[in-house]
Amino acid sequence: MTLPVLLIALLGLRGLGALGVRRFATWPAAAAHALAIMLVMTASAHFVPAGVTVMPTHDDLVRMVPPAVPFPSATVYLTGVLELLGALGLVIPRTRRAAGYCLALLFVVMLPANIYAATADVPLAGEPASPLWQRVPEQVLYIAVALWAARGAGARTLRRALHGSPAAPSRS
Repeated sequence: MTLPVLLIALLGLRGLGALGVRRFATWPAAAAHALAIMLVMTASAHFVPAGVTVMPTHDDLVRMVPPAVPFPSATVYLTGVLELLGALGLVIPRTRRAAGYCLALLFVVMLPANIYAATADVPLAGEPASPLWQRVPEQVLYIAVALWAARGAGARTLRRALHGSPAAPSRS
């Protein structure tokens, strides 16, 4: 479900950019916001109580944590908070670059949990585990989108965000 959310948000936001909404005027900016939307959705699962059946719950995600990781419940809460902070960082132009790089690192760190969940057949929301051949490429795609959003937040974008639009050069 996360991949369709990312793709639909990306196309919708870039469409708004094509219609003149400057915030989404570039593909990387639209990608940053689309990834933020996806992260708010995925991070919410980190806090969902047991008994909810329409989406993965905190307990589902705890079962995904490899046995070697200490404090799995706390780890799930921490990664949920980090995803929410990353989403916030992506929508703020000044922090987009740092957020994109940090999220790429977070996705790399979370890859073993996805591999473990696929190989141990950990179900999510009562559904069978998605296969490894699907999970790894999706995770690589999320890493790529985070890096794309980070690289799209170039120095010019950062300068504009920090100092406003650059003044026109004087002709004296």
